[in-house]
Amino acid sequence: MRYPSGWLLFLCLGALVRADVTPAVPFQDHAVLQQGRAIPVWGRAAVGEKITVTYSGTTSRTATAVAGADGRWRVDLPAIPASAQPATLTFVGKNTIKLNDILVGEVWLASGQSNMELGMGGLGGWGYFITNAVAEVAAANYPQIRELKMPPVSAETPQETGKGAWRVCTPATVGDFSAVAYYFARDLHQKLNVPVGIINAAWSGSPIEPFMTPASLAADPNGPGAIKAWKTKTADFPANKARYDAEKAAWDEAKAAAAKAGERFNKPGPRFPFGPGHKNVPSGSYNAMIHPVVPYALRGFIWYQGETNAGANQYRTFFPSLIAGWREVFAGGELPFYWVQLASWGANGDPDGLGIPTMREAQTQTLSVPKTGQALAIDIGDSTDIHPKNKLDVGRRLALLALHRTYGQKDVVDSGPIFAKVELNAGASGRVRVHFKDVAGGLKNSNAADKESVLGFEVAGKDKVFSAATARIENATAGTVLVTAPAGVTPPVYVRYAWRNDPKNTLVNTANLPAAPFRTDP
Repeated sequence: MRYPSGWLLFLCLGALVRADVTPAVPFQDHAVLQQGRAIPVWGRAAVGEKITVTYSGTTSRTATAVAGADGRWRVDLPAIPASAQPATLTFVGKNTIKLNDILVGEVWLASGQSNMELGMGGLGGWGYFITNAVAEVAAANYPQIRELKMPPVSAETPQETGKGAWRVCTPATVGDFSAVAYYFARDLHQKLNVPVGIINAAWSGSPIEPFMTPASLAADPNGPGAIKAWKTKTADFPANKARYDAEKAAWDEAKAAAAKAGERFNKPGPRFPFGPGHKNVPSGSYNAMIHPVVPYALRGFIWYQGETNAGANQYRTFFPSLIAGWREVFAGGELPFYWVQLASWGANGDPDGLGIPTMREAQTQTLSVPKTGQALAIDIGDSTDIHPKNKLDVGRRLALLALHRTYGQKDVVDSGPIFAKVELNAGASGRVRVHFKDVAGGLKNSNAADKESVLGFEVAGKDKVFSAATARIENATAGTVLVTAPAGVTPPVYVRYAWRNDPKNTLVNTANLPAAPFRTDP
C-alpha cells in the first residue's frame, strides 16, 4: 500500500502525541521508596504532556511536571515517613498507571562482582552453595524486604531504560537475592523495624572500570590508559566475533545432538570476545545497570569487588573515583559507601602470595574518603575457593557499619582492631610492641590451639626479608601486642600482620571482629 506524501510524518507525530506516560525502571509494583528525603520520580511521555505523580498511603504526596522537548520528565515528591503499609503510586497523563504495594523505608544499592551477585540459592547453576542455605531460604519470610535485580548487561553509552522487577522476599523468591545484600537487609530490617529495599547491580568476574561513570573514569589519572588499552584489545573484534559466532553455532549443534542421543555433553562453550557487550567494557556496567536507576533516592551503597583487579595499582585511584562518581549522579553529597575487604583465599595454590594483600591495602587506603567503611572478611575466607560460603557474617558486618555510622546506634561495634603505631626495641632486643585502636572491650586471641600465641605476625630487618614471628597480647585493654623476631632477624625494623593471600590471623577484639591486615614497610 502506498501512502500519500507526508503521511509517514503524520504517523510519527501522531505517535508522539499519543505516547504513553512511562515511568523509569525502578518504579514498579512492590517498590521500596527512600524515607525522609525528596524522592525523584522520572520517565518519558509525549512532548509537552503534563504528568501528575501521586503517592497515596498513610500520608499523601503529589507533584506535577511537563515533559520536555526530548520527552523526559521528572518530579520530586516531598519526603515521606517510613511506612510498612502498602500504598499506591499513580502516574496520570494521557494515560494512567497505578503501582501497588509500595513501601517506604531504607534503600541501598548493592554492587560488585560474583561475591555480591551470588544468590541465596547459588549462581549460574551452582545450586545451594552458601552456608546453611536450605534452612536460611526456608526461613526467609520477610515481605518488607524487597530486591530490584538489574540483569548483568553492558552498554557503550548510558542507558535510560533497563530490565528487572522488584521482588518481595519469600522462601520462593529469595534464592535469587544477593546473599550478602539479603543478610545486610535482614539485619537492618530487624534492627530499624522499617522496610528495606535493595537494588542489586552486580556482575560476576567484573573489574572495577566497567562500574565507573564515564566522567569519573575519564577524569581518573589511570582512566585514559584503561580506555586506550581497551580500544587496543578490541581492535580485532569484528573478526573475533565472526569466529565466535561460528564456534558458538557448532557448539550449540553438538550440544543438541548429544541431548538427542541421551549423551553427556561437557565441552565448554566458546568465550565471547572482548568488544561491545563484554563485561569489561569501560563504564559498560554503569551505563546499562546503574544509570537506568539514576537518580533513585538511596540511603547508600554496599560493594564487594576487587578479586579481578587484584595486584593492579590502578585500584588506588579507581576506587575513590568510583565512589565520587556514584555520589555525584545520585544527587551529590556524601552518601555512605561501605565495602567488603577481600577475604582470605589460597589464590589457586599460592596462599603466601602478595597480590591480594596489596588490593586489601588499596581498599583500606580508600577509608580516607569521608563516610566510608570497610567490613573485613580476612578470617572467614575459603583457602580453596574465591567464593567464601559464609555470606551471613559478611552481610552482618556491612550492617554493623550502617547501623553505627549511618543510623547512629552508638552501642554497635563495627570494626576490629586497627593498627595505630609500632615501637621498635620494646624492652628487649628483637622485640617490638604493636599498638592497636578500635579494640572495643579489649584484644583477644582466637587461636584455639594455643591461646598465648597470636598468629599472623611477621618481621623483617632492613633487607625486608620477612619471617614468621611469635606474638602475644601484652595488654588487652590498652591494645598492645608484643612481637618477638626469630633468630637471625635482628634488629627487627618492619612488621606485617596477615599480609598474605591466605594468612593465618587470630587477633580479634571482644566483639570478635578481626584485626585489619597492615604493614609498616614502605
